[in-house]
Order: sequence, then C-alpha cells, then structure tokens
Amino acid sequence: MKAVPRMRHGRVPSSNPVLVVAKAVATGLAVVLVSVGCIAGIAVWQLTGNVGQGVHLALLPGQSAPPVPGVGAIEGGVNLLLAGTDTRTGQGSSFSDSANLASSSGTGNNDVTMVLHISADHQSASVISIPRDLMGPIPDCPSPDGKGTVSATDYGMFNTTLSRGGLSCVVLTAEKLTGLSIPYAAMISFDGVSSMATAVGGVTVCLATDVNDDYANLHLSAGQQTITGDTALAFVRSRHGVGDGSDLGRISNQQLFLSALVRKIKSGDVLNNPVTLFSLANAATKNMTLSDTLTSPATMVAIALALKNISLDNVVFVQYPTAADPNDSNRVVANASAAAALDKALKADQPLQLSGTVGAATQIAPTTTPTPTPTLTTTPAPTQSGTASSTSTPIPTAAVLPPAVTGQTAAEVTCTKGNN
Repeated sequence: MKAVPRMRHGRVPSSNPVLVVAKAVATGLAVVLVSVGCIAGIAVWQLTGNVGQGVHLALLPGQSAPPVPGVGAIEGGVNLLLAGTDTRTGQGSSFSDSANLASSSGTGNNDVTMVLHISADHQSASVISIPRDLMGPIPDCPSPDGKGTVSATDYGMFNTTLSRGGLSCVVLTAEKLTGLSIPYAAMISFDGVSSMATAVGGVTVCLATDVNDDYANLHLSAGQQTITGDTALAFVRSRHGVGDGSDLGRISNQQLFLSALVRKIKSGDVLNNPVTLFSLANAATKNMTLSDTLTSPATMVAIALALKNISLDNVVFVQYPTAADPNDSNRVVANASAAAALDKALKADQPLQLSGTVGAATQIAPTTTPTPTPTLTTTPAPTQSGTASSTSTPIPTAAVLPPAVTGQTAAEVTCTKGNN
C-alpha cells in the first residue's frame, strides 16, 4: 500500500511542554486507578463526573466489549492503553497563538503512548512505552468524523494515529504492533503532571549531574530534588537537558519520574491520607478522556484493586525495542527479535525481567541494589467463604527479556544524567 505523507515531528523544538509532558501523565492513570481503589464510593462517583461519557473503541473481528465487573478486583488480566495528546487547543493562553495552533490543534497527535498490562494473577504489571517516531504498519481506522474509514498504510509514524482516527486508531495500531487485545484506553492532556506532583506533596527524583535545559526553563543541581508544579512539568518535558538529547532518552527520564511517583503513591504518607488520594485522582481525571469501557466507577475500582497489591519489584517499565530506520535517520523501526520476545512474554502473561540497562538518560543510583528476580512463590486461592484454601496457584516463571529492551522497575532508584 502507498505510504501516507509523514508528519515532520523529528525536529520540532521542545520549548513547548505540550509535546512531551503527557509521557508522565499517561501512567498517571494507573496511579489514579490505584488511588481510586482506596477512596470512598461517594468520591469515586464525584471523580467520574470529570471524565464524561467516554470514547467508543472500534473492535476487531471476534472481539467484544468487556462486561462491567462486579464487586472486588477485576477477574483476569487487563490491557489498558494510555495516549498523551500534543494538542494546543483549549490548553490556555500560553498555547493559543497562531504558531502553536498551527503546530497541533484539535485532537492532536499521540506523542506519548503507553500500554499497561496487569497479569491475570494480579502479581505483576508492565508499562510499555511506544516511541512516538516508531515507523510501521497502521491498520484501517475509523475516520475522526465517524464517517467512513481511513485506509491502512504499511509505513506510518505511530504518533500520527490519534489524528488519523482518534483513540480507536491508536488502540488498533498498538494491537497490531504487540498482538495484544486492548479493551480499555484513555487520552490525557498535559496539565496533569504538575497538578499530580503537587497533589502528592512533590516527587523526589535523583540527579547524577546538574540538569540545565534552557528550552524547558529547567535548572536543577545534582542530588536529590523534590519537584512540584511547573518544575515537575519542566523535568518531564526536558529533552535537550538529559541523556543524549533524543526522544528515546527522554522516555527513560519519564520512567525515572513515574517510578518515583509510584513509590510516593504507595508510601504510607499517601495511601493513608484520603484527602491526598482524592486530590491526586481529581487532578488526573480532570485531564483525561476515557474509553466508554472505562467510565464506570465499578470498572475503575475493579482495576484499582487488581493493581494495588502488586509489589514495586514486579512493576516494570520498558521501552518498546527499536532500531534505526534505514529510510530516515530521524525515525526508528521495531527491533524485530527483541520486540518478538517482549510481545511473546506479554501474550503469555509472564512477569518481565530486564537483562539490559536502563535508558539513555538515566543510571542506577549508587545505593540501589540489583532488582531481584520476581519471587516464584504460590498464592493461596480464596474459597467462597473468603478464606485461603490448601490449593495454591504458582506465579508464572519470569520472562528474561533480551538486553535490547531497556527500562527499570518501580523499585529501582535511578538518577538522571544531564546532557551538559
């Protein structure tokens, strides 16, 4: 098939935070779901007022929409896509000038895409970041106006899928890439990062060196820094100030921030404070659009209950493995062998174990010990009376990913390497 014209995003200046900030906001939905599971029912209903009716997702042949779960944790595994839009529309006066609106308006582009996979036994979770500049096939997608279809292409940039066919197109392309069925999705705007960081009282990040990025108006000294508000926004949007100055390096810096945020959320100071939990969930849900499969309070709580007891060691952030695009030095393509190993592990519902390094913009903190292999213990199965029976279900053996797959666990403390 004929390739669609490629959108020129590789050289867009990063002086505008809307292009990159949603990388951190996206995984905030997973954090919100954990939080919502701890909030009283009346607060959950109030939060759902922030998210509206939801977006309908197109289904592939043989797929059906998931039923609304009952009381308790959702049964089985969960695949949930999180897309961050770079749109300037409705983002305040700072982005309402003609240059900003000409760069991206309306629905915008999914410059951030993450897939959250929760295992069927609720013992592990993975967050896969799909690079915005990844080139590959895009399937037929519903047109943005709901009339007709946008034809498939065998060579398109991943971050164009949102503007091509809305949230459904992002989901359909991610399903084609990974082989997963993804029934839940959310689209998130950039405002949530600063408000969520502030809601939890700040996120503490480690800097191996000073970080200076004039484009992002970010200047931080080496060491431990607790960041909130606009500083958190600048930290997660920085590209020129971290690693090798690339978008791939920036993904690893996002993973550092998200891991620190998850650790903060799961700390007693946050989990034991209903006011803080509600403030966090409220800050995020005001900045997201959910699929219609995710708008039910019962669904949000059920997914939250599946997440909330997973240990930090078993929450793994990975970047979808890539190689240089032979057709364009500013783009990447999937690393076939490494991607196949990752896709196989996800479809087999195995916990992920990293064997490679963290990303280009981070390094393991000197005081951090290596992350242990996920514990292969057994969990007593509950009986109808709610007590444990003598029957136990073993946790699946972890899949050791090839070194080409970079990332970190939520338990690992990593430090940002400045690009100075």
